[in-house]
Amino acid sequence: MLKVGLTGGIGSGKSAVAARLAALGAVVVDSDRIAREVVAPGTEGLAEVVAAFSDRVLGPDGSLDRAALGALVFGDEPARRRLEAIIHPRVRARAAALVAAAPADAVVVNDVPLLVEVGLAPTYHLVLVVQTAVPIRLARLSRDRGMDPAEAERRIAAQADDARRAAVADVLLTNDGTLTDLHDAVDDLWRDRLLPYERNVRERVAVRAEPSTLTEPSTLIEPDPTWPAQYARLAARIHHAAGGDLRVDHVGSTAVPGLAAPDVIDIQLTVPSLAEADGPLADRLAEAGFPRLPGEWRDAPRRPDRVQWVKRVHGGADPGRPMLLHLRAAGSAGWRYALLMRDHLRADPAGRAAYLQVKRDLVAAAPDSAEHGTLTDPWFDEEHLRAEDWAAQTGWHP
Repeated sequence: MLKVGLTGGIGSGKSAVAARLAALGAVVVDSDRIAREVVAPGTEGLAEVVAAFSDRVLGPDGSLDRAALGALVFGDEPARRRLEAIIHPRVRARAAALVAAAPADAVVVNDVPLLVEVGLAPTYHLVLVVQTAVPIRLARLSRDRGMDPAEAERRIAAQADDARRAAVADVLLTNDGTLTDLHDAVDDLWRDRLLPYERNVRERVAVRAEPSTLTEPSTLIEPDPTWPAQYARLAARIHHAAGGDLRVDHVGSTAVPGLAAPDVIDIQLTVPSLAEADGPLADRLAEAGFPRLPGEWRDAPRRPDRVQWVKRVHGGADPGRPMLLHLRAAGSAGWRYALLMRDHLRADPAGRAAYLQVKRDLVAAAPDSAEHGTLTDPWFDEEHLRAEDWAAQTGWHP
């Protein structure tokens, strides 16, 4: 199943997005609703809250007085952490049970207000953030919840800010317009990205991405300043899926600031051996949305080494973000070359300019065979030698 994390600040309209996704067919797991359920009258959760904060947090009917509890914990960091230690484990357990009960082909949307604050982003295939201007949020909280303006400002300030949420967002939905505008954006997302993404994850199909290492030209676009942030989100998921302390690096053209490149994020995952890449790790990556590409994969060796550099390659199942994941053995020639070329081009403006011109010339001369041109063009062997000289002079090491 596809697991989507949905979050947004209080008053952003996150609940409206969740409702629309549910209407389209998503299985929505609402953490706020679960949080209320686990402290309902007669539950162990409520008893533990009362033990921690006294019966001042109870209403006349014995139910939790959420306003009274909120007044105690907002602005009091230790108190908030005590409450979270009671609530969060119970919410996670109940949410996990609901997810386990969902159909195998479901799009499961976890509506999690504190997704950013508790570091859950890497556990989802995709994170959807609803973002709304603060003045609009304040107006909604006053109109829809009758919240005092000062209290509304305090609640907003207690949560992660827009920049922190945007950093983990694979999709950022701006909700400053009408409800119709919001529904249209959600419908487009559902049709064009979530449904095909779910199918790709279930069937272990990668979105086609042309090989785009530093030596394989393709369609070039101007540098995208968001490439590093996109890499960071992918890398966090790969780390979570791979487990252990396996090294993850941004490589290829998009890893070199200011360099025009194919719009494909290349990532290198360092494995102890290719046997490790062929084991359970391959399944864990596929389940996380990075299915293995079929066939035999090799990097083109540079002179004087003419032995093929064998690797494993996984792609991305997300139709909204083409990427390639190269699994190379630690210390191997191909592994070292990917890191060396990246770092040398980062450090050498003249080398970057020459590299980009060579790529453009190859694409212009023979668009259909430009990739093959990198295998034979002498510039790449010469650049490799320059990079090795630079590494010796600077003391560079992978």
